Amino acid sequence: MGYDEADRTASPETSSGVPAAVLENVFDDPSHGEPGRDRIAVHVVWEFLLLAGLAAVTWLLWREDADALRGGALKTLLVDVAGLGLLTLAAGLSLRAAAVNLAVGPVALAAAMHFAEQGDRGAREALLPALAVAAVGGLALALVVVVLHVPGWAASLAGAAGVIVYLERRTAPVAVQGDYDPRRTALYLFVGFAAVAVLGGLFGAIKPVRRLIGRFRPVADPARRRGAVAAVVTALALVGSTVLAMLGGVLIAANGDGPVAPGTGLDWTVLAVGTVLLGGTSAYGRRGGVFGTLIAVSLVVVFLAWTVAHDWSIGRWALGGAVLGAGLLVTRLVETFGRPRPARQLTAVPGPPRPVGDGRISTGWTTTPTPEPTDTWPSVLPVRETDTPVDAWEAPRWESEPRRWDADR
Repeated sequence: MGYDEADRTASPETSSGVPAAVLENVFDDPSHGEPGRDRIAVHVVWEFLLLAGLAAVTWLLWREDADALRGGALKTLLVDVAGLGLLTLAAGLSLRAAAVNLAVGPVALAAAMHFAEQGDRGAREALLPALAVAAVGGLALALVVVVLHVPGWAASLAGAAGVIVYLERRTAPVAVQGDYDPRRTALYLFVGFAAVAVLGGLFGAIKPVRRLIGRFRPVADPARRRGAVAAVVTALALVGSTVLAMLGGVLIAANGDGPVAPGTGLDWTVLAVGTVLLGGTSAYGRRGGVFGTLIAVSLVVVFLAWTVAHDWSIGRWALGGAVLGAGLLVTRLVETFGRPRPARQLTAVPGPPRPVGDGRISTGWTTTPTPEPTDTWPSVLPVRETDTPVDAWEAPRWESEPRRWDADR
């Protein structure tokens, strides 16, 4: 069915008679994805379920160890949320840009070990070199991805291998030096992470912003370049992702009770990517919710605190794998129920014709040519019904010459 008269009055028409709201979707650039606005209801429902799960796990933790939600333990919990949250934001930013950064875990661990070794020089002196190295490394990764136009996961995996080479030079755990204690500003760190996560989700829900950030997402041939704007946005996302991962690693190291152990850091990558997928960000890029990242990070951290209260030992690989598996199911839900609704077929409503000139009449959105008069004369002269011979091929026709007086003899 097409639009009716109520639609005409509710939505202004263009000169062609099509509502402006319809034209906005019809002429949306198909190279940026499906035309229309992404549906957000699936994110609202899923975030409500995540919030219910967070409330349940928090209640279980309160029953098992109420002191974990008071005083210094609560401050430690808030810093843990901020630290893992920054790492998750790093993975989420690159995912939204459709160029996932798998090096966030190794970068975070390298930053943690650097801060543990150089923390006695002061937090600022230890942080600035790490910030510069992260920005340069993120820029190098971005150039490889956008100039060669290769998948972000492949390029970042190569970058992660380079960072792991640096980590393998450390063979023993490193105790954190210095007196920086993030627990003194735990509330500010948590509120800062929450504000960045929620505001980022709100801006990402706006249709032009969402399409701008996710423009690198392929819609046809994945190897086809997506343009200069997509390259710039993706490069900025990768640089920001690397810097956020570095900051998250510093918070994790400063908030820890023991030394920083060397490793590959890929377990942090699996946990961060799985958490952001669990929050509702699509593994294909572009789509995501508003509060999902904040709730998912809080859920994972509170769950880990609950396992500690039970004296259970759950490694990051196990938890990250479980969260990642659940996040893939969430991606399927988001992509199925979050894509724009199919556009309605534009059909005209029958009504009185309106002359538009040159022999045509207007029927709404299309113009129909006026029917041409048809020739009603037969192609051959009719056969006389009287005195018709047996052979029809020799039947006399209407002739212009006079008949002979003995023609019938």
